[in-house]
Formats: sequence, C-alpha cells, structure tokens
Amino acid sequence: MAEKIEIEKASSSSQNLICPLCLDIFDEPTILTCGHTFCRKCLKEYDLTHQDIDHMVCPLCREITKLSANRVDDLRLNVSINGCVDDYHAKSGGMNAVLELRPKCTGCKFQQDAVSFCRTCNNYICDKCLQSHQCMTMFEDHEIVSMEDVIEGKVSIGHQFEKCSIHKQENKDMFCDDCKVRVCLRCVVVGHKDHNIKNQSDFEQELRRKVTALAQQCAAKKAELEKNIQNIEEQRHEVHTAMQKLLDDVRQAYSIKVKELEGNLQDLIEQINELKRSFEDDLNILKSKDRQRIKSICSSITLVDNDRLGHLETDSLSAHNLLCDELDAMLKEVTDRTPAEVIAKKAQEKRFNPADASCLDLGGILGSDPKLEIMKCIDLRGGMIGMAAYTHASVAIVYYGNNARGIDIIDTAGGKERYTNIPHDAGCTDIVIQQNSALCFSTGSTEAHVYSPKGSRKATINVSGTGYLRLNISPSNEILITNSGNKVYIYDPTGSTLKHTVPTKHVTRQVSSTRSGLIVTSSCIFIKPSVVTVSDRDGNAGESLQAPKDVYLYAAVDEQDRVYVASVDCKNRKVVITLYDLDGLNLKESVEFNALDMTLGWNWCYLVSLSPGLLAFACYKKLYFIKVSL
Repeated sequence: MAEKIEIEKASSSSQNLICPLCLDIFDEPTILTCGHTFCRKCLKEYDLTHQDIDHMVCPLCREITKLSANRVDDLRLNVSINGCVDDYHAKSGGMNAVLELRPKCTGCKFQQDAVSFCRTCNNYICDKCLQSHQCMTMFEDHEIVSMEDVIEGKVSIGHQFEKCSIHKQENKDMFCDDCKVRVCLRCVVVGHKDHNIKNQSDFEQELRRKVTALAQQCAAKKAELEKNIQNIEEQRHEVHTAMQKLLDDVRQAYSIKVKELEGNLQDLIEQINELKRSFEDDLNILKSKDRQRIKSICSSITLVDNDRLGHLETDSLSAHNLLCDELDAMLKEVTDRTPAEVIAKKAQEKRFNPADASCLDLGGILGSDPKLEIMKCIDLRGGMIGMAAYTHASVAIVYYGNNARGIDIIDTAGGKERYTNIPHDAGCTDIVIQQNSALCFSTGSTEAHVYSPKGSRKATINVSGTGYLRLNISPSNEILITNSGNKVYIYDPTGSTLKHTVPTKHVTRQVSSTRSGLIVTSSCIFIKPSVVTVSDRDGNAGESLQAPKDVYLYAAVDEQDRVYVASVDCKNRKVVITLYDLDGLNLKESVEFNALDMTLGWNWCYLVSLSPGLLAFACYKKLYFIKVSL
C-alpha cells in the first residue's frame, strides 16, 4: 500500500516537472525573466528561430528576456526545479519513469494493474476483466491489445479522458478556449458559462491537422528556398563571368602600356576584386538568410510536431498554439528571387573605360562611385585673369597687373615656364591655344590678336564692347569671343572672317562650344542670378541653369560634349562641380560630385576640361588639377 502511495505521489509531482515545450521531464531547467521555466535545449531550439534579435520572447506570456553574447547559455538554471527533478529521478528510477508507470484497470472497481486495453470498451483492463472478455459472449467482438504493445508504441489506443477533479464521475472531455483548460460538462455549466467551449477530441484533431499541414508546408518551403539558393549560385556564376571580362579588358590594355603602369594596374585589379568581394558578400547574405529561414522552420516544426499533443495542458497548449502561429507566418513569407539577379545585373553593367591615348594611365571602371580628386594645387605668381588648355596635361595662365604681367605654362606635375612668343608689353586679358599651336589673345575690351606658333602676328580682330574680351575655341578650331554683352562672335581659325554673331538670353562672359556647334555660355560674376545657357547658332536657347544667391557658375565642355559646371561659393570656400548631359538645348544633370575645399581669393574663376578624366580650375592665385572618376 505504501508503495502504491509513493508511485501515485511520483506521478502527481511529475506533472509539475514537465517542460511546456517538449512535454517531458525538465532537462537543465532554465528560467526566464518572467519566471517561466523550460529545458535549456528547448530554449536553444526556440532561439534558433529568432537569431536576428537580441532578446527572447517567452512562449507562454510573451514577456521579453534580454540575451547576452552567449544567448541561452548565459541564462540562469532554475535551482529549485532542478533539485525537484533530481529527487524525482531518484524516487522513480529514470528520466521517463512517468511514462512507464503501468495504468490501472478502468473496467472494474478494484484498481488493479492493467494488462490489456479494450479498444471497443475504451478501457484498460486487469487480468480478471481480460478473462471476462475472453469468456463471455457479450465481449466476443471486442478488440483487445496487450499493454506491452501500448507501452512500446506498437499500437495506438486513442485519447483517454481524465476524470474531473471537482465532479469525480465526469470526464474532462471539453476544452475551454478562453481559459485554455480541459473541463467536464458540469464545469462548463457552473464555471465556464458563455465561454468558447470545444469538444476536446475535436480540438486535438484540429491541432493535429494544423501541425500536419504546417509540416507539409515546411517541406514545400524548404524545397522552394533550396531552389532559390540554386538560383543565387547561378547568378554568382554570372557575376564571376562579368568580373572576369573586366579583368581581361584591363589586362589587354595593360599589355600595350609601359611597365611603369604596374601600380595603376594593381589599383584597377584591386577595384575589381573589391567589387567581386562586395557582390560575393551580398550574395552570401542572401544565401545565409535563406539557410537561416530553413533552420528556423525546421526548428519550429520540431518543437510543435510532438507526439504528445494529446496530453497538452494550459501553458503547454498556449505555447504550442503560439509556435504554430509563428511558423505559419514564416511559411507565408514570399521567397524573392530578384535580389540575386539584381546583384548579377549590377556586375554585368560594370565596364572598363580605357584612358585617352595621350595619358599615361590605364583607365578606370565605369559604374563605380563617381568622384573628384584634387591631384595638384599650385600657387600662382600673381592674380589670374584668364586660362586656356595648352595640352592634355597643362594650361596657359594669364596674369593681370604690372608686377605679374605675362603668360605661364603650368603642367600637372607643377612645372612652370614663361610663354615668350608674344610681345612682353602686350597686356593680355585672355588667351586660347589653337590646334596648330597658333595663339589668340585679347588685350582689353576691343582687340584680339592671332599669332603664329613662332610669334609673328597674323591677324587682328576688332570687337566693340564695354568689358574685357573673353576667348575660347570650338572643336573645329573656330575662335569664340564674348565681351560681357548679349552676343557671341564666331571667327574662322585665322581670325580674318566673322562667321556668326549669336544673340544670347543673358549677359555672357565665358563661352564654350560642342562638336555639333551648340554654344554653352556662362554669365559668371556680377549678374544675379548667375546662369549657364545652351543655345544654337541661330540664338534659340534652352532653359538656363540658375545659381543660388552669392553663388557663381562657370561652365566647360569636354571632348565628349559633356558639360561641367562649377558652382563657386567664395563666402563658404566651397566649389561644387556637376556634370551635365546635353538634352537638345537643355542640360540634364548626370553626376553631382563631392564638394571641393579650395582657397578662393575672389569670384572670378576659370574651369577648363583638359581630357575626359582631367579638369583644371583657377581662382585668383591658385590653380587646381582635378582628376575625374566616373
């Protein structure tokens, strides 16, 4: 009798030692901030589905527990429950002893150990009841299975209703969805009136169907994600192919350059490798996310797909319901194949842009982040009043004032030399160098002179006006002249014939020309707002770019008919250069480069394009060579 009492006590006490997640005796009971306890291994499996957050949400009450670097491993062991588990194991003789306790006969009143189970009566039966079933004709059609087969799991006996602890003769065959407990019919009438009541068997079947459906969806989702991973690998191959083509183009250019370009080659290879690493990282992130989703789904279904769902109690049932809902939400997430394809497309859009033949440079990678970089800052010997391109790597600077009068040729290395093929006392105000090395310079507000490369005067151009004559040349070597008025004068290369007089919308101080003959004019300083305008040779103009207050615009056209516009803010010592593409007679912004910090003496400046990758900018007593990376 004493042994029977001990067994019943062990069975009763074990109910308080059941983990709500795995429905088994606690293994390393671990406590959360809210006070609820779970097996450590169950919490670790649950945490696998939430690796992207720094906390854990309790499966029972949803309270948050902060996690440290080691996550579940740093949570406290529930010492009290752990001691009870140890005592229970010592008394019952094993971790799963509660499962091995032989049920008592429910077919008679003697409460003997059950030796069989009658599926027809739905009762456990002892030896005497078994004999009655075997001897009496009224039981001859009953289906009987051995208790050993039931314990070993060879046969299923279905659900056994517990007796109500309040109404002893009633089965707890109902489930209150509001209170999350099993109840008998009398409990429903007395204490659960107006609650949502379900048949216990129906509810458990519904939950089982839900878990089965989720398991099937898990398999389908896993297959879908695996297929997406395969797609990622295919796109990785496309990325590798595109990167290899870039590398091949760079090496082909390298083969026709001199050995001194080895440093430049290594820079380009590093850029490509960096691009490749960047794309690899992006693809690996996508792959890792899908792997993590698979892991999370598998972990979740392991937790919820439990053979002991038929024995769910209040907290356990609530936890499994929540887990099922979370898993259902994960399975409904859309698997997106496009990110990997977008990465591959970006890789394929990268192109190698060979440098101009006149530059000792391989080139750059198109599609990288565009930027400007000041290569060289050179102090001028006086105040700059005019500037023109001299070669692809040097400019001619015109000085004003008696102390610094004359012209200097300055290259990107900082080398300087005086230009002496004109009279020393000419008093230049602006200059252009023609393609045959002939020179045209202005001497004030009415005259410009054309000199041969050897220094002999060839022609004099007379233009009436009030401001200094400003000069430039077109791609076809025409001489362009402005005089701070509303006209642009276009002379043939010899300076002897006026070909066009182009009316302009605004006062014009600087002018450039495209290969197609369009005119790009800048009003520069004194006119507010400062503007840049594109017009054809008949005077038809597009919409002007307008500068903010106290900002002045200077324009330059490069060899590819792209327009660079420098916005000069002397007050804040800032220069912002923007690249525009021509859209008919309008300018369409292409790239706004990083702001440049420069020493600006006053608002009169010059911007010149020397090559597609090199600009020159001058202001007062400073000259800057600027490298362009597109």
